[in-house]
Amino acid sequence: MAKLWAGRTAGVTDPVADDFNSSIRFDCKMYRQDIEGSMAHAAMLGAKGIISQQDAATLIDALQGILDDLNSGALEFDMACEDIHMFVEQVLTERVGDVGKKLHTARSRNDQVALDLRMYLRSETQEVIALVQELLAAITAQAEAHKASILPGYTHLQRAQPITFGHHLMAYAMMLLRDVDRLQDALKRLNVSPIGCCALAGTTYDTDRWMEAKQLGFDSVARNSLDGVSDRDFCVELLSGYAILMMHLSRLSEELILWSSWEFQFVSLSDAYTTGSSIMPQKKNPDMAELVRGKTGRVYGDLMALLTTLKGLPLAYNKDMQEDKEAIFDAVETVKMCLQVFAPMIATMTVRTDNMKKAAQTGFINATDLADYLVKKGLPFRSAYKISGQIVAKCIAEGKVLETLTLDEYKTFSDLFDEDLYPEIDLNTCVEKRSSEGGTSVQSVEAQIAYVKACLKS
Repeated sequence: MAKLWAGRTAGVTDPVADDFNSSIRFDCKMYRQDIEGSMAHAAMLGAKGIISQQDAATLIDALQGILDDLNSGALEFDMACEDIHMFVEQVLTERVGDVGKKLHTARSRNDQVALDLRMYLRSETQEVIALVQELLAAITAQAEAHKASILPGYTHLQRAQPITFGHHLMAYAMMLLRDVDRLQDALKRLNVSPIGCCALAGTTYDTDRWMEAKQLGFDSVARNSLDGVSDRDFCVELLSGYAILMMHLSRLSEELILWSSWEFQFVSLSDAYTTGSSIMPQKKNPDMAELVRGKTGRVYGDLMALLTTLKGLPLAYNKDMQEDKEAIFDAVETVKMCLQVFAPMIATMTVRTDNMKKAAQTGFINATDLADYLVKKGLPFRSAYKISGQIVAKCIAEGKVLETLTLDEYKTFSDLFDEDLYPEIDLNTCVEKRSSEGGTSVQSVEAQIAYVKACLKS
């Protein structure tokens, strides 16, 4: 097949080189953006008198026909074409003849691909944000249902202090809110039109870059033509946002895996999001959560791949930059797939509040409250800390918990202990006393839930 760039060379390359150079097998997913960008470009060329209004109308009608045919399946991609831009231009020229050859006036594939990629990622990232918001809604609903359900809070994977399950879940809600904010902020810098930068130096034609930008939904245009075609920092920034989002999903996945294990039994995941064993009939494996945890490394790899690709490139465009697409496309698809399974997995999860409460009762997680009781009675905190530790050691040795020790036993450690001790170390009291903003009391968790709901509405 003759290359559209034939001229300086014969345009004949080795078939192996053709395959190596080709990108249509993955950049064809940007066909809609490529065609919509071309329609806006044709409209601008006609409006500025660079081509006739009639030719512009012919191009726009033909491009719409190509888009319709691709959407319906009437037209298939020609994998012999070098990229999606060449494919569209080839089909266009076949349909309208020499008029089709006018479309590429005042434009290069360098600014064209940058335009397509920005438009594609803008759309895909908006979908990712919507999916994160669905997950936030599922997490918030579970948190609301369990705003008073007590479980142990952990540090170093050791039982630390009593919290509510709703409080624990809302920690992830806050992380996900920041993920949404990060992606929305990245979209502001992404939403800049590079079209009209051409190959690297702009064009001699009297174009209207703002007209095209406005028609395609961009907020502004690239202020430097070299920068417009040669940087992919918007891809790196989005990949960073995706990687952080996946980190949060992976951490929650790890907890779901632990909580659903026989050792914890804090939650039971729906059969729809677990699998069985081919040899052990008793197994119920949290495979979806494990896959999310595993795919996190894949998105990290996409980020590092693009950073490495860009780190040594001189200005302006280099063919290395073709490597941006497979990395960013893979990350987008992976993140979307993980989110699509995560929200319903959380929504259908059964919470075993009885097991959570039992674990909280046997973990001495009210020991800090025991020390605080003595501090309120006038004992210095370090002295109270030591006495509380000695009491915990006694309980462990005798198979008891703080709530079951008698007052006489407490008084062997300090005369400050009295009957008012037991309400102070009750787990419900321990939770409700932590009513500081952001704390684990029911009232505080309700405020966190209300905040997230307000963010989702806005």
